[in-house]
Amino acid sequence: MRLALHWQILIALILGVAAGLLLPDGALPVYEFLGTTFLRALKMVIVPLIIGSIVSGIAGVGAAAGLGRLFGRTFAWYVTTSLLAILVGLVLVNVIQPGIRDGHGVATELGLAAADPALQAQLADRGPGDLVGILQRMIPENPVAAAAQGQMLPLIFFCILFGLAVTRLPEAPHSRLLGFFEALFMAMMKITHWVIALAPVGIFGLMAKIVASAGFDAFAPLLRYGGTVLLALVFHAAVTLPLLVRLVGRLPAGRHARVMTPALLTAFSTRSSSATLPLTIDRVKNGAGASNRVTSFVLPLGATINMDGTALYECVAALFIAQAYGVELGIGAQVIVVLTALLASIGAAGIPAAGLVMISIILDAVGLPLEGIALILAVDPVLDMCRTAVNVWSDSCGAVVVARGEGENVLRDDP
Repeated sequence: MRLALHWQILIALILGVAAGLLLPDGALPVYEFLGTTFLRALKMVIVPLIIGSIVSGIAGVGAAAGLGRLFGRTFAWYVTTSLLAILVGLVLVNVIQPGIRDGHGVATELGLAAADPALQAQLADRGPGDLVGILQRMIPENPVAAAAQGQMLPLIFFCILFGLAVTRLPEAPHSRLLGFFEALFMAMMKITHWVIALAPVGIFGLMAKIVASAGFDAFAPLLRYGGTVLLALVFHAAVTLPLLVRLVGRLPAGRHARVMTPALLTAFSTRSSSATLPLTIDRVKNGAGASNRVTSFVLPLGATINMDGTALYECVAALFIAQAYGVELGIGAQVIVVLTALLASIGAAGIPAAGLVMISIILDAVGLPLEGIALILAVDPVLDMCRTAVNVWSDSCGAVVVARGEGENVLRDDP
């Protein structure tokens, strides 16, 4: 019987720590090779995965149910909750500052090279006046060039626009294009699964390198970072979303939480909102009492584009990495992080560790080294479980609020 991925990663973490302590010098090139190869494989899948995921998701939803009132309410909920989640993470990571210890970034303590001084100078000049430039850069002059150069923000914007355009085509070209992008997405999901299957090897190499370079001093900032993400996730799940359910939907959030407990535990253990989707639909439909019309539309769309926990994590991770490298992100740069996290969460696939793929988008948007991902891999499996549960919780909250807005009598009787 094959071990689950999270157990494989846990074992890789332990072995990586042991290898880093027992063979700190001679095997360092091997550790670097394993870690760097894994990071390159992650980067390889980003562009085609985003294109297939966003275009097929939006075009498929449009084909199934149109872009009317139901879509408007659903999309408004997802954008609002994702943005609120990002802002919660943004506030906490700026207050706690997990990437700074004794007034200095922790990257060099963890065995990573310091960031280019030119990067600090480039980002320090960004301010509110750069917002216009940020919006302009979201519109690519050449989408193909943006994809080739790894410019993710304009690529995501173009994919959203393209997906919406596909929904307005006549049936024949719509079906052909939708079939192509669905096939592309399925193929990229397969490749992504292969890459994620290599995560234990890559994490072993990265963890061994960090421990060999810094010893046990590496764990203090990682624990602070993990604690910051968990605190932000708990606040969003226990405060922000229940308040919205109560105030916007006028529904009992506590009763809804009891209804959704099986789905949330499944999401936590599988680390996949897509794998949890059948159970999520069952609990919202048969437990909360929403109609098939709402659940069959809102929840599959949510599993595709609504990733509150992932968006929050990406924001905190990007700012933690910036702090670790000693790079101070001004208002303009942090706005880029917020916008990119929001758009990247739309393109995040509902599979285990998909956030690792998406985080490089944000690092690219603000010019931070991709190697900074090595700082967060050690604690990512546990955080992935938590953020997946938050993703599913937000999807279900959106479903009952939308159902209530459509006049349905949801959560009126105990399940």
